[in-house]
Amino acid sequence: MSRPLIVSDCDEVLLHMIAHFRDYLGEEHAVDFHWEGGSFGKSMRFRDGGDVVPETEMWRMLDLFFDTQMDRQTPIAGAVEAMGELAEHADVVILTNLKDFRMEGRTQQLARLGIDARVFTNQGPKGPALKAIIEEYRPSRAFFIDDIAQHHASVAEDAGHVTRLHFVGEPMLSPHVDCAFEAGHAHARIDEWSAALPWLIERIEEEK
Repeated sequence: MSRPLIVSDCDEVLLHMIAHFRDYLGEEHAVDFHWEGGSFGKSMRFRDGGDVVPETEMWRMLDLFFDTQMDRQTPIAGAVEAMGELAEHADVVILTNLKDFRMEGRTQQLARLGIDARVFTNQGPKGPALKAIIEEYRPSRAFFIDDIAQHHASVAEDAGHVTRLHFVGEPMLSPHVDCAFEAGHAHARIDEWSAALPWLIERIEEEK
């Protein structure tokens, strides 16, 4: 009999990213990062002069972060323990929006922190990627966890039967992120693992 399936994002769900990226920008590039209501690019300004970092340069710096700084990422409170407990009830995989060549690095990064899970990489909306994962695993029930509202909308369109949890574990971001639950694209919005874990387990157990 097939098991339930948890498909979780990584950055800001399992690992802090933006806070470490902010520190890296200041230390290595003399760039200040201040989140301004959902615009990632406009949040990055050169310290000398205050000009917004051009989009091409923004992507270059983000790539450099993942090339050289992934070891500085730390777990969201309770994430490692939650993934371990969920793995007792379901298959757990990671669906992360990174370039494909980073799959092994992300897998090793998570393993070093205590999360032993298969990693899928993706670019763009996550609905099609999630649908492909479900077709491979054929789970009894599937759950999707992500911090970005647009990905919940994509999954709602392409795999509407999946239970969707909007989770933003970074306090610097959570007050400013559009809520997928309020938009009708997620079944819940919970930003702490102490509450998210029992919510997920309760729904997994409902199927037994």
